[in-house]
Amino acid sequence: MADESPLIRSLRAAVAAAPGDVPLRLHFAELLLSEGRNDEAVAEAAVALQHAPGDADARALMMRAMGMPPAPATAPTERATGPTATPAPTESAPEPTGPAGPTEPTEPTGPAERPEPAVGKAPAFDWDAAEQQVQDVVGPRFLEDPQAAEGGGAAGDADAWDVDAPGAVRLADVGGMDEVKERLEAAFLAPMRNPELRRLYGKSLRGGLLLYGPPGCGKTFIARAVAGELGANFLTVSLSDVLDMWIGASEKNIHDIFETARRQAPCVVFLDELDALGAKRSRTHHSGLRNVVNQLLTELDGIASGAGNEGVFVLAATNVPWDVDIALRRPGRLDRTLLVLPPDATAREAILRYHLRERPIEAVDLGKLVKVTEDFSGADLAHVCESAAEAALLDSARSGSVRLITTKDLLGAAKQIKPSTEPWFAAARNVAMFANEGGLYDDLLAHLKRKRKL
Repeated sequence: MADESPLIRSLRAAVAAAPGDVPLRLHFAELLLSEGRNDEAVAEAAVALQHAPGDADARALMMRAMGMPPAPATAPTERATGPTATPAPTESAPEPTGPAGPTEPTEPTGPAERPEPAVGKAPAFDWDAAEQQVQDVVGPRFLEDPQAAEGGGAAGDADAWDVDAPGAVRLADVGGMDEVKERLEAAFLAPMRNPELRRLYGKSLRGGLLLYGPPGCGKTFIARAVAGELGANFLTVSLSDVLDMWIGASEKNIHDIFETARRQAPCVVFLDELDALGAKRSRTHHSGLRNVVNQLLTELDGIASGAGNEGVFVLAATNVPWDVDIALRRPGRLDRTLLVLPPDATAREAILRYHLRERPIEAVDLGKLVKVTEDFSGADLAHVCESAAEAALLDSARSGSVRLITTKDLLGAAKQIKPSTEPWFAAARNVAMFANEGGLYDDLLAHLKRKRKL
């Protein structure tokens, strides 16, 4: 400060250079107090008490700086004796005698002979009140762990993952897709429903299944239906749940997710957008993402847990399985692959009925609508119903009278909307023809042949 004396400036610099020197800081606080700068003296005394909590001089200085009376000293347990101390007379002490015989007792004189006053209990110093007065002046001595302060630790807490209880969705709620249901029955449901046969044939109550196909075709819904059929808990994992800015935290998040699933077994772990979580390490330039894949491989093997992954079913979904690391798809991990195609005619009718159930419709011909929506995904069909409802709503607003949704509205919407699955099949065609090592995409190749797209 501009009005500081040279001595104060010098001491301030010395204290800054040696913050742990308590006597130097107290000397600086005494000088501030003598200059009438009580608030600064309180702050310096508080810092001194942080370094030396039991320092009596620092406490006394803080009390003086805050204008509080000093605490009286506690009386000693034994009275000091010495050449200048005179013992106090007691009733049992013999009277002094001399050559002339007994003498009259005299009144005690002098400070040493006066009776001591009764010593009371010293008033306690209110340190809570003192802390409130200086909390804005003195900052914290230690910084908190930045990972805990910004929530990085919470994400890794195993109890922080939301596990859904067994839901009411069953495979019967999935319209059509009989081939998908048969594959799921063989991979997961039959061994779960028949424990004796499972033990007889040595079928482990674990496994992994990769669902792939065009976007919007119900892969997530199928995963929830499998969990409902198993009566198992359901844990959804996406990229945002795993990745963390701190080194090692992403790997810990994956470990905590699988530990939670093991404790909640039977449990279905659904890895959404697996191509983001388990991308090919040969194409990944960031070491953190490669470590995430390595940790995921370890957890799928159950190595980190002594009990393994018994009762933990891993379902994964991706639109681009050819971008998934090949190690994730070896036997024992996500060893079964299932193509989820656009809904067939039965499924399309069920989806259209679902999205029209609460809308005002009139004499809708679902059979005609199903025929013109081939290769439409479930999301496309929902968009058709939404567009038809918008057209009827606009007419009603213009005419001033409510008009119901008709087949014409739905067919007009279906004509304007192109199937979103077409670009996906165009890209998958090259993979099925030229990158089908080991027959990974035989089911995709067979579908393209049936559709005469090869």
